[in-house]
Amino acid sequence: MPSENPPSESELLDNEIAALKEQASSLRDSLAIESSTILTAPSTQTILKPSALSRNSRTADSARARVLAESEKQRAYFQQCLYRICSSVTSFKVHDPDPNAVDGGHVLGLRFEIMSKGQFLRPYYVMLNRPFPGHKHLRIHRHTLPPAIPLPGLAARHLPAPKPQSDRPVQQDLDKFTRTLRREIVRYHNRLGVSADLRRGLGLHEKTADDLTPNDIVEVGIADIEAKQIRLTWADERSGRIVMDDDGKVLKLVVFGKEGRDWETTKELSGKYDRIEDVTKKLQEFAQG
Repeated sequence: MPSENPPSESELLDNEIAALKEQASSLRDSLAIESSTILTAPSTQTILKPSALSRNSRTADSARARVLAESEKQRAYFQQCLYRICSSVTSFKVHDPDPNAVDGGHVLGLRFEIMSKGQFLRPYYVMLNRPFPGHKHLRIHRHTLPPAIPLPGLAARHLPAPKPQSDRPVQQDLDKFTRTLRREIVRYHNRLGVSADLRRGLGLHEKTADDLTPNDIVEVGIADIEAKQIRLTWADERSGRIVMDDDGKVLKLVVFGKEGRDWETTKELSGKYDRIEDVTKKLQEFAQG
């Protein structure tokens, strides 16, 4: 079998340049983090306060003013992040400009904060209005939630519509609806995180075609809209499914071959998995033989 051609000098230079760019980007991120930490430190704030020794120095005052401005911006940003962490759900009022909007265009908004890998994601919003004449019952007006969130079921359970023919008034529980919806959103993102952790744990981005064996996994992805199943693909074209519950706990793992269910591999990979790390370790041991 003929050996592959070694990489050319230009390819080696391109790879080196790409590695240097990645290193420079990582260093810039580290510099931004370290700078923000230093600027908001109490000792830094003490140093930046005007002193009698530096009042006559316009250059020092100008530099201090610039640093103080950046410090105030960073403190405001930290305060905003702290508020978003502690108040993961906030409510606000908006007005629908449509002249034909129900209830005079009054809308109650709910904002749900979500964090992943130490970063805030785009918030989710749920808008509610009061379309029932003579009642103060709320109804879902608009929302930005993904289809995996069972919003209609939660609304029917906690925000039921009034029944005109009923003698007993229908009670709504907005607080319970909000807390339950928040929990479903967190569960959904936890399941997405399980797939990402599995992909990272298997090191799929680090493997090349020359390093693969038939028992190596080459692809990991979400298999259903609710993110309760993870699709696995082996180098020899076998496929598998990891089934999870609502909280992202692994329930079972099945493997399929070209002729249907691969019972032998399924039996070899079967076990009690409390965490996705256990599945990752089992798959790595299986790949190594």
